[in-house]
Amino acid sequence: MQAESISSLQTALAGIFGDAPLVTLEQNVDRALKTITAQLDCDGVFVLSAFAGIGGIRPRNLYLRPGVTGGANPRHWPLERMPFFRQLMRQPKLLNVKDIAELPLQANAEKQLLRQWQVKSLLVLPPVQFGETRIAVGAVNCQRPREWDAGFINELGTAATLIGAAMELTRIAQALLVSEHKYQELFNQLPLSCCLVDRHNRVSMLNAIARQNLPLVEGTDLLSLIKPEESAILLDTLKVVRDGVLHQAWCEVSFNRPHPLWLKLSFSRMSDDPQHLLMLADDVSERHRLADELSFHANYDALTGLPNRFHFEALLARQLPVSGEEPVCVAFLDLDQFQVINNVSGHQAGDKLLCQVALRLKQLVRKGDTVARLGGDEFAILMHYCNLDTARVIAQRICSQLAGHDFSWEQKRHNVSVSMGIAPLDAEASDIYTYMSRADAACRVAKEQGRNGWHIYCPTDPRMHRLYTEMAASVDIIDALNQNRFQLYCQPIEPLTGQHRGAHLEILLRLEQEPGKMLSPGIFLPAAERYNLAPRIDRWVVDHLLRWGGSNLALWQELELVSVNLSATSLGDSEFMDWLEMRLLAEPELVDKLCFEITETAAVSQVEQAQQLIELLRPLGCKLALDDFGSGFSSFAYLKRLDVDLVKIDGQFVVNLCDNKADQAIVAAICQLGHEMDFEVVAEFVESSAIGERLMQLGVDYAQGYAIAKPSPLDHLTTGLRQPWHRN
Repeated sequence: MQAESISSLQTALAGIFGDAPLVTLEQNVDRALKTITAQLDCDGVFVLSAFAGIGGIRPRNLYLRPGVTGGANPRHWPLERMPFFRQLMRQPKLLNVKDIAELPLQANAEKQLLRQWQVKSLLVLPPVQFGETRIAVGAVNCQRPREWDAGFINELGTAATLIGAAMELTRIAQALLVSEHKYQELFNQLPLSCCLVDRHNRVSMLNAIARQNLPLVEGTDLLSLIKPEESAILLDTLKVVRDGVLHQAWCEVSFNRPHPLWLKLSFSRMSDDPQHLLMLADDVSERHRLADELSFHANYDALTGLPNRFHFEALLARQLPVSGEEPVCVAFLDLDQFQVINNVSGHQAGDKLLCQVALRLKQLVRKGDTVARLGGDEFAILMHYCNLDTARVIAQRICSQLAGHDFSWEQKRHNVSVSMGIAPLDAEASDIYTYMSRADAACRVAKEQGRNGWHIYCPTDPRMHRLYTEMAASVDIIDALNQNRFQLYCQPIEPLTGQHRGAHLEILLRLEQEPGKMLSPGIFLPAAERYNLAPRIDRWVVDHLLRWGGSNLALWQELELVSVNLSATSLGDSEFMDWLEMRLLAEPELVDKLCFEITETAAVSQVEQAQQLIELLRPLGCKLALDDFGSGFSSFAYLKRLDVDLVKIDGQFVVNLCDNKADQAIVAAICQLGHEMDFEVVAEFVESSAIGERLMQLGVDYAQGYAIAKPSPLDHLTTGLRQPWHRN
């Protein structure tokens, strides 16, 4: 074989496999076999391919010169059924057969097949392997037996190498195409929005979900879709992944589109090019919407949309550092008789009115002022750059405009008005609650002045001082209830007529603010009524008194009567009344000594509740006293409706009794009425022996006051027997 022939065959084969597309591999191999057959001067060339993993073979390709096939199909050569050829594929051995008759006995089947194809000589090269491709190339001669020389074998071996390499390259390319197809399918079927981001932050290769849900197309610049202030965080996230600081990183950004769209973008490096990133996008708009909603509910009133108390206090707190630099006023507003609207037309009507008032207030204040709803029917206004003169103008405008507001609900018309209190900010107070308390106190003064008006806080106003003191007292009351700092005192009620062995005591309440310092009942009791704390106090008094009686049963039995005061608010508190009944039923040995006192004002304003109290006490053996009798305008009219046991004359008719004939006449009339209606009379404020003696002359049954005995702690009581004050 000449060198030119070898070079010519190799060049021809390289042209066949180098120029044609890889997808035409079978045709290329057929062309190569034809070229080999022609240039090496043989009758045919074939390629055997091994099955991976099962040890079988198949005739991959076969070419025979025209005229030697005998009319049979040269593409179907059943060598895979030939055990001798299978053995050849497993062992790297050259088979050089000049005459097929020389084949060994175990190749009888092969001999018959070869004779059928008129093969005289056979050459099979040892198998060659490239990656997963394993082939054996052979040649046949059908015209006559021939010697297969070394040049032929070498040239055929070179051709086998080229064919095997081409087959393996094609296999790899096809595997890559299959893998790429699978990757594309998987990429498109992922339930998350995915895409690639190139080194210039442009989007490419979006999957189906991304095309459907994201405002992206191939070539879109990510930075062009987000707000400018969010560009820095996106660029930082991209950089830490590209630089390899983190294998994966994410950030949340909002996309510019008609509807709010928040996306969590997760970036990962691509193994082949770290500058290209895989991006996963998760829609987190709902979470941001819920967060915004929670923030709204935390800072704004759900009904009116106004800032709530929490938000208002935060805004007010920001004004404290600058309160000396600019005039600022805070105002409290309270709807007058709002409860009437709720009771008559229902809470739905009340809610509608609150929304209307909120809208009107925002229209009536200046631009920049803040209107808030503190709760219930209470509103507040924070007025910036507002001195007292401006505050008066705003207050007058609000009160007059709301007074003319027409509110109708289901053909019922309601009057609407507000009471408004204003407090200027100054450098004296260090916390916001001082200002809020001042504005609240001013608002209460406006209510006491007749409602539908406004009042400005003034520290020298005695009404402000009283209200402010009551607000502070309400805090002391709550603390005293929690810390058990109330104390029970008692004061004797001295009989002026008849013989009485046991003592008659009235239970009084004291509050110790600090060791040795008592808070006056004249301060904390009105505060308890105003801030609806009286039922809690009455419960504490009754409970602790009964506990004391149970612990001192012998002393309790010596007593004639023990009087306990009940507030007007307790009478109207059904929960308290239910508790009182159950508590008294639990103390059958103590209740017959009890006498409950209610003021005439409470009885007159809540006569039905007073009658229910009588119905509760009578079966238990308790008595009922009417306190402060004569202070009202309808005392005698209501007295006939209440079956009371004692009537306590208001102290204003007693203190000047010796010098005032009118007082004497009133006291005498009450005593006469008591004799006729079968109740006993008690006179309070007995400050001297002379008053006591005059009361005896007028027929009063009992006397109580400092001239008889001052209040003392109940725990100091050593006997329940009477200690006579007045001896004949």
